[in-house]
Amino acid sequence: MMNLEWYRIFLQTARHGNLTKAAQELHITQPSVSYALKQMEQSLGIKLFNRLSKGVELTQEGRALLGYVEQSFSLLDAAQEHVQKLKQLTEGELRIGASESLIKHLLLPKLDLFHVKYPGIRIRLSHGRTPDLAKRLKEGHIDCAIVHMPLIDPQLVIRPLAKLEECFVVGEAHRELTAGSLSMEELVGLPLLFLSPGSSTRFFVEQWFAAKGYTVKPDIELGSIDLLAEFARRGYGAAFITRSFVEAELQNGMLYELQLEEPVPPRSIGFAIRREVQLSMPADRFARLLMDMEEHWKNAGSD
Repeated sequence: MMNLEWYRIFLQTARHGNLTKAAQELHITQPSVSYALKQMEQSLGIKLFNRLSKGVELTQEGRALLGYVEQSFSLLDAAQEHVQKLKQLTEGELRIGASESLIKHLLLPKLDLFHVKYPGIRIRLSHGRTPDLAKRLKEGHIDCAIVHMPLIDPQLVIRPLAKLEECFVVGEAHRELTAGSLSMEELVGLPLLFLSPGSSTRFFVEQWFAAKGYTVKPDIELGSIDLLAEFARRGYGAAFITRSFVEAELQNGMLYELQLEEPVPPRSIGFAIRREVQLSMPADRFARLLMDMEEHWKNAGSD
């Protein structure tokens, strides 16, 4: 079995060519150096040093071993330096997943802050819908994810981040619909624009209609929030969308929010990690940043 201390003593003795100087460098006694070298030679079955009157010199076998020992300790020193950089967050990586809309409207500003503060951390960002992100998280491909709730999975720990407020928006062509509150019957009768099947947002809105006793089929199904907003603006119908994502369009009159007699209930986004798995230092620091911003995330998100 390798004794690391033997090799450390061997290295210093080879460098100094003197047992006393090696002992001083290592802060141990000279007899301890001599004893360790004898033990090492016995264990390896070879002679490593020639004992001379003025010190020691490596044997041929000792010189052959020295090259490997120097490389090994150089690697150990590099490993220790790397670990220190990981502790100081000057190196490492953050692997995080979120939906495209959450990345654009919510996550990116926080990543900007994190990147400025920790420029040495490599950010590996992947997008996907909540079920896909949960799968990647459990498989260990990402460290954490921003997901839509409810998400119940015994392998995950999910902490709520903020409430979401969804709404239906239309363009100028349907502006007259905003004059009063719409009933469910009136809403169902409109051309509806939803995200494509499989997203948690699509599931949420369909469940909401179903709870009211309606089965709806959208006229247009699209893969992104930006496209939903664009089609609504062009007059194709009422898009189900997160209010905060179109706040600018609502303020400048490019889109108009429909007022409903039965408003859409709030839902939440959460921060998900694997249960019983230690977060990496970058992921832990980013998680703290997110938790500090909970109050700013009250109106957010969509798949």
